[in-house]
Amino acid sequence: MVNYVIKRVLLAILTIFVIATLVFVLSRAIPGGPFDRERPLPPTVIENLNRKYGLDQPLFNQYLLFMRNVAVLDFGISYHLLGDETVNELIARTFPVSCLVGVWAFALAVLCGIPFGIISALMENRPPDVFFKIMTTLFISIPSFVVAALLQYTLAVRLGWLPVAMWGSWKQVVMPVIALSAGPLATITRFTRASMREVLDSDYIRTARAKGASSFTVTYVHALRNALLPIVTVAGPMFISIIGGSLVIERIFALPGLGWRLVQAITGRDYSVIMGLTIFYAILLIAILLVVDLLYAFIDPRIKISQGSRSSEGGD
Repeated sequence: MVNYVIKRVLLAILTIFVIATLVFVLSRAIPGGPFDRERPLPPTVIENLNRKYGLDQPLFNQYLLFMRNVAVLDFGISYHLLGDETVNELIARTFPVSCLVGVWAFALAVLCGIPFGIISALMENRPPDVFFKIMTTLFISIPSFVVAALLQYTLAVRLGWLPVAMWGSWKQVVMPVIALSAGPLATITRFTRASMREVLDSDYIRTARAKGASSFTVTYVHALRNALLPIVTVAGPMFISIIGGSLVIERIFALPGLGWRLVQAITGRDYSVIMGLTIFYAILLIAILLVVDLLYAFIDPRIKISQGSRSSEGGD
């Protein structure tokens, strides 16, 4: 286990190095510069700004400086934010908002999706199963920004139960969480149903039933444990995508989150923010994937993690 974690950490460092290099190259490939405006700034002003932020140096020197800062997780200063706010300060200020909404949305998707999938699998082709199939199809088909608009119109404009947008109280979290969780909830429901159906049709489940095991034991002790493995696999990247992919929802509900700041940085060619936020999300994703791998052994003791690979010993 220890050797496996060490190898994964070393591989993560190499992956971050490659991502950082690609992000640096691609950010510089964006047409224009960070100080381009509809009304062009005087050349002397642009020259002074380039000197202040080190953009007047050769590209290779900029790359070396950037990689040295990445090694100590210092992503530099934003070119556009007032007060010379650093990217680290920007992350500290905005990520808690994205994380709070994302965690609640992910929790709602998991806590509802897994029971819905289990019920759908146990009552195959019966009314509950048909209902969940229709529900998941709708949730997957309708974009999250449409769900957000419908929630705003229904719960805020028509009923007046919740504020339309902004940030500050728990009421302003409800609609963004529901809008963000709709798609993942449908995905987890479908994954759980398919995985449970596959496990319930396996030979060892038939054997357990033949030995007189109760329905609860068969479903929640034998079947669910094995059915959770594919769900855990998809849940890790899904969690990061919810947090990082909430930029449209953040814009609709006027949330001061990290996702919308990344969009602003790309449109404004704010190199330090683009590179810093991209690497930050990459580190999060790599960390979550490592946690997911370690969870395999916790969920199913048959899975042994050793020598940098996962292996399974036999079956039930």
